[in-house]
Amino acid sequence: MPVFIVAAYDKTGKPNAMNAAWGGIFTDNTIGICISESHKTTQDILASGAFTVSMATADKVTECDYVGIVSGNKEPEKFAKAGFHAVKSEFVNAPLIAELPMTLECELLSYDRESNFMTGKIVNVSADEGILGSDGQIDIAKLKPIVFDPIHHDYLNIGDKAGSAFSDGKKLL
Repeated sequence: MPVFIVAAYDKTGKPNAMNAAWGGIFTDNTIGICISESHKTTQDILASGAFTVSMATADKVTECDYVGIVSGNKEPEKFAKAGFHAVKSEFVNAPLIAELPMTLECELLSYDRESNFMTGKIVNVSADEGILGSDGQIDIAKLKPIVFDPIHHDYLNIGDKAGSAFSDGKKLL
């Protein structure tokens, strides 16, 4: 599963972030994530109506894991202790994490307290120029996102190209 770092500001403007792996893109402009209401980040999102979702990367695996194992309810300096620096989004009232090169900037659409399922409208995608390919698009090899293996509790690098989407299957037509 992809490893997302979800971030929001609290009511005083202090950034907080958490690691979440139970989610994904639904439509071109909608993301869904399952996160418990007990998380400080969830409470901050519900109060502010906005959040960011960054892809966790191989070079920041320690920092990204840290925000997943430490509670913002118990450690008020969690964001800073992770070594993260907040940059205010121009599109939503939520922090970008300077150390993570790709971020979805989202407005809260819904949160179901029974299922803990949150949806957000993606209003902008920010990407550091260092992860762009020669075509100006995000290059996954440069981004180096990680995925979570829930069976072994491992973070894995995304590997080499395995095939061409919307093309390889045509061989069987």
